[in-house]
Amino acid sequence: MSEAADTQSVEPPSPFLPMIEKAMQSGDHAIVSSMIEAHERWEDREAKREFDLAMASFKADPPKLEKNAEVDFSSGKGRTHYWHATLDHIANVISIAMAPHGLSFRWHTSQDGDRIRVTCILAHERGHEESVSLSGDPDQTGNKNVLQQIGSTITYLERYTLLAIAALAASDQDDDGASAGPQVPKIDSNQLAQLEDMLEATESNVDKFKAWAFAGIPNASSKPLSDLRADQFGPAINLLRQKLDKREGDESA
Repeated sequence: MSEAADTQSVEPPSPFLPMIEKAMQSGDHAIVSSMIEAHERWEDREAKREFDLAMASFKADPPKLEKNAEVDFSSGKGRTHYWHATLDHIANVISIAMAPHGLSFRWHTSQDGDRIRVTCILAHERGHEESVSLSGDPDQTGNKNVLQQIGSTITYLERYTLLAIAALAASDQDDDGASAGPQVPKIDSNQLAQLEDMLEATESNVDKFKAWAFAGIPNASSKPLSDLRADQFGPAINLLRQKLDKREGDESA
């Protein structure tokens, strides 16, 4: 038996089942209904507790995500050269690492006009689920046709929603921007200003944002926002925009 299986807690019996049985014998349907609702709430809390324990166990020994693909091309802006972890590699490694903890993930994709929305749903075998959503427009870079533009954006959003829900980053991501080898482009001054404006508008906790943006990097809260990778700017802004839209919707309700 694996260590993960050894540490999984045994599902406790519901304290409401004996009460439901007695209520059914009494014939009081109101009490039966009340007890069933209490039992369902108890099951939901237990499922959430088991989910949290499974995630804590998963994060205690996270999988190592290697950057397995090279990007190298030139454009009018100069040469772009970096390495990244592909979606198939990320999904395979995370899936294998989560399975012993009773965790699995899936994606849901929708489209409203040109806007593509991808939600990564992380589920535990007890039934509790949590999710992260990001949205973006079709990728019009290069010479892609319409379907390829949509497919490229979906792949991009699937990659980042999975990394976000699992709180992981590629293991060889530079932690100070000074290591040797290929460097990933970082956000420019205009993008930094836009990011700071959105963080202020949403009254976001900057340290928590950095913990997400620099997941897997030691002392993430001490890193400047200017170290954010350029390929993370879109997902970061989308995440903050969704938070702002939700906040404005709540205020107008």
